[in-house]
Amino acid sequence: MIKYAALFGLSLTVAACEYEAGEPLDRSVFGNATNSNAAVMAGERDFAIQLATRFAEEVPTTITFAFDSAQLDGNARAVLDQQAHWIRQFPEVRFRVFGHTDAVGSASYNKALGLRRARAAVNYLVGRGISRSRLQAVVSFGETQPLIPTSDRERRNRRTVTEVSGFLKRHPTVLDGKYAQIIYREYIESAVPRTSLTSERSIKTTLE
Repeated sequence: MIKYAALFGLSLTVAACEYEAGEPLDRSVFGNATNSNAAVMAGERDFAIQLATRFAEEVPTTITFAFDSAQLDGNARAVLDQQAHWIRQFPEVRFRVFGHTDAVGSASYNKALGLRRARAAVNYLVGRGISRSRLQAVVSFGETQPLIPTSDRERRNRRTVTEVSGFLKRHPTVLDGKYAQIIYREYIESAVPRTSLTSERSIKTTLE
C-alpha cells in the first residue's frame, strides 16, 4: 500500500512539475508546451529570459503616441534609435513589437490602431538597418492591457513595447548552441588580455 501511495505521490509531483517546465515565456513566442520543454532542456529559454531582462534594463522598451495617432514623434524616434543600436549588437536575436491603445473608441478600431502603431515602430527599426525578418509577427493588444486603468484618454496606454522573442534558428551561433556567448559577448571579448610585451623593433628603437 505504501509502495502504491509513493508512486501515486510521485506521479502527482511529476504532473505538477510538467506544467511549470512546459510553460513558455509567451505562448506566441515558443509555441506549445512540448516545444517549450525542448527549449528548456537546450538552455535556450533561460538565455532568452536573460537577454529579455537585459534588453529591458539597458534601453527604453516603450514609446507613446498622441491621441488617435500612429505617428512617431521626436521622443519616440529617439527611443527607437536606442533600441536599434542595441538590437544591432545581437544579430542572432529576434524581437516582437506589441501595439496598445487607450480605451477611447471601439475595440475593433483600437485593435487596428494598435497594429498601425506597432507597424510604425517596426518600419522605423527597419529603416535603421534592422532586418525585417528579425522583427517577428506584429501583435496588437488594442485597449485590453492598459498601464493605467481608465476609460479616459491616457497617453501612457497609447504605446508600443519592444521585447525579445527568441533566437534566429538558422544563425551559426545558435546552431552551435552558444547562447552564453550571445548573452555575454562583450564580456567575452573584453576578457581577452592585452599583451604588455614590446616588439623587438620597438626595443631596438628605444635603445638607439
